[in-house]
Amino acid sequence: MLALNYALAGLGLGAIAALSGVGLLVTYRATGVFNVAHGAVAMMAAYLFWELTDQWGTPRWVAAALILMVVAPAFGVALERVVFRPLQRWSATAAESLVATIGLLVLLVGLAFVLWGAQFRHPSSLFPQKVLHPGSLTVHIDAFADLAVVVVGTLAVGLVLALTPLGTQIRAVVDRRELAELSGVDADRVSAIGWAIGSVFAALTGILLASQLALDPFNLTLVVLETFAMPVLAGLTSIPIAIAAGIALGVGQSEMNLWSPSNDQALSIWNALHANLPIVLLLVALLVRSRLAEAGGDAGSTTTFGSRRAVEPSVRRLAAQYTVAAIAMFLPLTFSDVALRQAQQIPALAIVFVSIVAVTGYSGQISLGQAGYAGLGALFFAKVSTSTPQLVALLVAAVAAGIVGFLTGYPAIRRRGLFLALTTFAVGAFVSRFVFAQPYFTNNLDVQRPSLFGLSLEGDRAFYLFELAMLAVAFLVMYNLRNGALGRSLVALRDSEEGARSVGVDVRALKILIFTVSAMLAGLGGALLAQRAQAFDPSAFDPLAASLPWFAVVVVFGADSAAAAVIGAAFIVLVNGLTGQANAYLIPVGLLAAFLGRLPGGAAELSRRFGEWLSTPTALLRHYAAATPAPAPPPVLSARGRAALDRLRAARSGEVGS
Repeated sequence: MLALNYALAGLGLGAIAALSGVGLLVTYRATGVFNVAHGAVAMMAAYLFWELTDQWGTPRWVAAALILMVVAPAFGVALERVVFRPLQRWSATAAESLVATIGLLVLLVGLAFVLWGAQFRHPSSLFPQKVLHPGSLTVHIDAFADLAVVVVGTLAVGLVLALTPLGTQIRAVVDRRELAELSGVDADRVSAIGWAIGSVFAALTGILLASQLALDPFNLTLVVLETFAMPVLAGLTSIPIAIAAGIALGVGQSEMNLWSPSNDQALSIWNALHANLPIVLLLVALLVRSRLAEAGGDAGSTTTFGSRRAVEPSVRRLAAQYTVAAIAMFLPLTFSDVALRQAQQIPALAIVFVSIVAVTGYSGQISLGQAGYAGLGALFFAKVSTSTPQLVALLVAAVAAGIVGFLTGYPAIRRRGLFLALTTFAVGAFVSRFVFAQPYFTNNLDVQRPSLFGLSLEGDRAFYLFELAMLAVAFLVMYNLRNGALGRSLVALRDSEEGARSVGVDVRALKILIFTVSAMLAGLGGALLAQRAQAFDPSAFDPLAASLPWFAVVVVFGADSAAAAVIGAAFIVLVNGLTGQANAYLIPVGLLAAFLGRLPGGAAELSRRFGEWLSTPTALLRHYAAATPAPAPPPVLSARGRAALDRLRAARSGEVGS
């Protein structure tokens, strides 16, 4: 009977997890975009529900109806019109649409911090939280109400998709948008309806979940992100399987309370598994599956984030980028001590961003788990530096992170695009929850700055110069990746994986190599971040607070430019320093990433256009100067020629006089 009571207790959270998974799945099947921002939309709806009910005194059902019937659908339609329709116009790949959803997530989280701060809120429950005791059973009314909402909502959507002309049109638009438009389907209208339905599911998830969790910008968003396991377990196709997986997850997580190991270490592992079961299921599901049924055919091809729109950067543009990057690096040496300590984040962050450029910009592989590699580098350095010289510990940290990257590279061999992005996110989240968040690994860590040839680098300027030297090493690695036969192979892999194979490129070995090198660079940057703070902070390497925003920054500032990665790191530190808020950079970066369809190439493309605008007057003057021929110079004659010309003129003047 106790097991049945636990099962009934887990029914509510399982129903909400199923609802979130169905919302993700419906949005994906209706629009062809896997909405990483689903959790952020749920979080904003929960905050709005709290604002209306607990702050303004609006009745709960009135507030819920307003959000679900007006605000959420309107927001979904606005997303389609403003963010995703431009992406469709220039035939963005699934990966580029994924970047737009990451930007939207970053933007909404940043807005939530600005509007409501980071403190916890406790919204009212939509359904009565009453408990009945029929016999020896314990029945939670709100759990069954949540389950009823899931069943009714998904049944209604399933019937619409299966039995109505709208469902047929949605499937046609997702599979082949061009053919659907040729047959008379209004593809924009269909996509807008899909986004509206997905936003309603996300908002309902946030309203139901917020009353059971402490509401803050990161917590609820990350919980919803963990429900990625539901659509993945369903193969991105089956709504019933997603519902069953969500309910099984909630019930199973509750049933785990029945057993508790007696050994302290085993108990710690069991508790971590209990708290993070969705992440474990997500990772296992992604590793077991050989493919996902992605919308629009094989949408998992690589992407170059702007290679279709621009040629290789010119020497002039590269010189400008590296000049700005060099100024950004050396200028902090003139700062005060307080400002210099803040600026010490720039080289370390820049190395992590350069690692993203290596794996994404140079080879076209999406990695959303770089913060995990960076955190492992920081953790390994802290562990080893107590017994070995710090420089040796720094090398060990980079190599250890590289080994993890090498192991991660094997799942990446047969994964691309969305499949690879979800896998790397799951790996990063797994490392964050089962390594960084466990006291066994992180207690009693002593992080010291290194000594160089017997000279301590405790001074802020000395340590900053050491960071610049490490950044130079990272740039040297990137130079060797970019040039020669290896560089040509990476470009071939980035542009077309099948094409690279056809010309003899060993794609398997190349993917493993680039993941290993990228992880080593990220580990080096993470170790420097820990040395800068002289402490290991697990929250600094959280997948939601770090991996996704960092990836968005790199894409916005130019995913194929190491110099742009440095500028992006300087931008983060500058914005946060000027505003005094640790997450202030999220709003401008989120805006640029979310509106990638209106400005392909992000800030890098914006700077290029600005440079063209500045050079327009000079170019026009040169054009008109070339179009207007200069007067021809007088011919050069000999003395005999000049005499003959004088006689001719005299004869003509005589004829005129007569």
